[in-house]
Amino acid sequence: MNMTDLIAAQINEMLRQSGGTVKIQRNELAGKIGCVPSQINYVITNRYTLENGYLVESRRGGGGFIQIVKLDYDNKETIFHLINSIGSEIDETSARVILENLTSDKILTTGQYKLILAAMSDQNFKGLSDPAKRTIRANLMKMMLLTCAK
Repeated sequence: MNMTDLIAAQINEMLRQSGGTVKIQRNELAGKIGCVPSQINYVITNRYTLENGYLVESRRGGGGFIQIVKLDYDNKETIFHLINSIGSEIDETSARVILENLTSDKILTTGQYKLILAAMSDQNFKGLSDPAKRTIRANLMKMMLLTCAK
């Protein structure tokens, strides 16, 4: 097992044991695993994203920590938070990952997933600039998810 997988496995176990929310001190976890703190940052930045169903909060300073929360998509409030977190732009890949997670968590049906995914395709935005595509896609996705959450 490589170092990033080892770090992710440790964080996943901590999340499992704590019921889905964990506060991590980078230096402490790095010492426990035998890596450098920047490797912890790399794993958190790349694996514990909103698109993958996690909310990450970082506090800096002497008592600083990183809090990771596994989002519970059974909760409409969380879906609304996800909608607000999408921001003003989203690319096709990020939209697909969010939809896949919502479907695997049984929040969206397979039919809803396919419909929204089809609407997110770059093919629908031919002739538009990349920023315009991302902006329209974000607005469309938010409205479609909001409709599904009702």
